[in-house]
Amino acid sequence: MGVLLMLGLLQAKERIVALSPAINELIFAMDRGDWVVGNTQYASYPLQSQKVAKVGGFFDVSFEALLKLKPTLVIMQPHNTKFIKHLEAFGIGYALINVDRLQSIQEGIITIGTLLRNPQGAKSIVERIQTQLKSLQGITHNQKILMVIGDTIDFQKGVFIVGHGLYLHDIIEISGNHNAYASKLPQQPILSYENIIATQADILIILAPNSNRSQEVIKQAWSQLPIPAIQKGNIFVMQEEYVSIPSDRLVLFLEDFKKILEVSRKSK
Repeated sequence: MGVLLMLGLLQAKERIVALSPAINELIFAMDRGDWVVGNTQYASYPLQSQKVAKVGGFFDVSFEALLKLKPTLVIMQPHNTKFIKHLEAFGIGYALINVDRLQSIQEGIITIGTLLRNPQGAKSIVERIQTQLKSLQGITHNQKILMVIGDTIDFQKGVFIVGHGLYLHDIIEISGNHNAYASKLPQQPILSYENIIATQADILIILAPNSNRSQEVIKQAWSQLPIPAIQKGNIFVMQEEYVSIPSDRLVLFLEDFKKILEVSRKSK
């Protein structure tokens, strides 16, 4: 769930440090971009984000750099909890936002809207997401969908895929289909060549944001796998930056996913 943990009083205009690209994008989407005084090196959208002071990456945030920005509020994901004691010591307000699952993303958006004193903006984003989710239903049914993370073309190294603990899995289920990876173990799944074949996926989606490889190169590497997705031509490569960022741009991912389902329906 989106968990709010606050210290101190709300300010007329907060000085916010956003410690994830998704959180940064949501703040800008709610018309509070001028409140952001710091973000991470991966926060590149919207363009104004690139001009904001950087405090590090996902796992190497510099508390010293953060402190110099004199924030009144730090919004972060649960993996940043090591900073909590430091923030408390300096009397800096903070909030933890979990963006792992679809439900927690929507709760987190509402939480951020409350913090930014823009609940209507948050509600509008959630409503757009929910509308797009509903549009996925009734296109295809009971198809086994395998989502691959990254542009891997060397199967000997193992392939990261979407397991059951991510919002992408939730999206597959809501669409009326199934995750081709059956195991419900909480760990991040890494599959071998043989394990990938064993999924017998009907639809293969490769999430490769910002990849330097062309779609043709990636598809060619996967085209030899003896799985239904390849035999039916249901292999898709998504390279847009937003495919890995669960912000308001999740709507764009859902639109793309809907198109994939529509194309796959025709290939049956």
